[in-house]
Amino acid sequence: MKKKALKRNAASVLAAATAFGLLIGCTSKEEQPGAAPVTGGSGSDDQQVTLKVEVFDRGNSPAGMTVTNNQVTKWVQDTFGTPNHIKLEFVPVPRAQEVDKLNVLMASGDSPDIVFTYDPNLVYKYVQQGGLMDLGQLLEANGANLKSYLGSDTLEYGKFDGKQYAIPAKRVYLGKYSSMIRQDWLDKLGLPVPKTTDEVYATLKAFKEKNPGGSGTIPLGFSLAPASYEPIIWPFIKKTSDEERYTLMQLLGSGDKPTLMPGHKEGVKFLNKLYNEGLLSPDFALDKDKKKLQQDVMTGKVGMYAEDAGQSYGTAPEVAGILQKNVQGAKITPIDPYTNEEGKHTKPGYQPAGMYIMIPKTSKKGEAAMKYLNWMAQKDVLNRLTNGEEGKNYTLQDGIPIVKDDEATKNLLYNAGDMRLVSNGLDLGDNAKNLKAMSLAVPEAFRADAAVSYQNGLADGIPPLRFDRPIQAEVKYGKVLLDKYEEMLVKCMMAKPDEFDKVYDAMLKDYMTSGGEEIKKERTEAYKNMKK
Repeated sequence: MKKKALKRNAASVLAAATAFGLLIGCTSKEEQPGAAPVTGGSGSDDQQVTLKVEVFDRGNSPAGMTVTNNQVTKWVQDTFGTPNHIKLEFVPVPRAQEVDKLNVLMASGDSPDIVFTYDPNLVYKYVQQGGLMDLGQLLEANGANLKSYLGSDTLEYGKFDGKQYAIPAKRVYLGKYSSMIRQDWLDKLGLPVPKTTDEVYATLKAFKEKNPGGSGTIPLGFSLAPASYEPIIWPFIKKTSDEERYTLMQLLGSGDKPTLMPGHKEGVKFLNKLYNEGLLSPDFALDKDKKKLQQDVMTGKVGMYAEDAGQSYGTAPEVAGILQKNVQGAKITPIDPYTNEEGKHTKPGYQPAGMYIMIPKTSKKGEAAMKYLNWMAQKDVLNRLTNGEEGKNYTLQDGIPIVKDDEATKNLLYNAGDMRLVSNGLDLGDNAKNLKAMSLAVPEAFRADAAVSYQNGLADGIPPLRFDRPIQAEVKYGKVLLDKYEEMLVKCMMAKPDEFDKVYDAMLKDYMTSGGEEIKKERTEAYKNMKK
């Protein structure tokens, strides 16, 4: 039965398959560079090796620092690298272009020794092309901490064709999105917190008509990113049978898109209504990295918006704090307002595995790479990467680290999540404790609201599903179809109301002929085989 249990995970797809073929010509599928001991990687002699490690660059480094040269990279070098005769070289990859950049690196034949992606279809594409190292023996020989920390269930997500081609990070928090609203605007207008989709519409109309934010008021902040459109569209999706869920969903980008599900058209039509009535960001189509949305929120223009749960209270940037500095009396409140036909606040959730960590077959540093990941999987190392030094950067409260709200600590931990590769979140061994720790990790003034935001992200979440093997058509067409999907959203949202149906139907037809139909057909066959 376990093999028949379906899991689904979020994904985008290979953007440069042709270029990637250049890499494959350099290695054969049988070669296993790095599987044997690496000189210097084991610390057995004084010869130093260089280990290249990918790191996300979000453009948020404090003054005088970069993602490749900061306090944490120096600590990692001193604590892990130097004692093991390893020189760590961090290779920056822009977060918003991670898939395209990774494809270029892999195609060059000179990619970092440790790379990663959130896209399982991309991993499988590399597997099929023979571009990844089989990590099974390395994990057994040098991964005791990894095996203990991740556990077999999480590690299973990194197996393709029965082999361990990736090390999945452990995702501690499984919620995705939370919505926020300007509480001071509600108070000023004497309005209650909206609790249904209809109430959201009425509130946004009031924000526009009463203009509580002054000139330039944007009732609903919106960007061309899943965190903006998925919380609104998913509650429109009708409750269906398991067969429809498995066969009509399509795995694209950051997760399954309900493009073919009943109710999807109605959800996009609601967005069309908001756009045409001037209730959401007019230039949303140009804002794929959410930076314009964040800027509008921090300068006090936005009345309501959706985000990655808890993001407003973090430090990249600290949206809530900056807003309060810019606008006297401003306050944002976490809410969970969008409802489906049953009154539930349905939204997609994450799988228990986070990003996929890989070692390219071209690497000669497999043992050193595995030892680095294994070192990182220790409790004290994860804690240090997440919270800094006890007393200096955090204190303990009931066994939970309380990070200090000072500039030195912020500058130290600004990209903590990107350096802590093997864990998407610090795991304290208990879900309730983990949630409390997440809330306590933000500045004290925002902890209560952060706790609500994280709970909202989990409420009525729809657990991801996964077939026991990748869907080849999704691997082949996923990147193209993600672009098609976002193009569909833009054109349908911006269409005149009386032309919406015509535009939607035309865009859906283009989507289906560009690979959507093949995905539907293959998923239908996979579901039939699963039920046998």
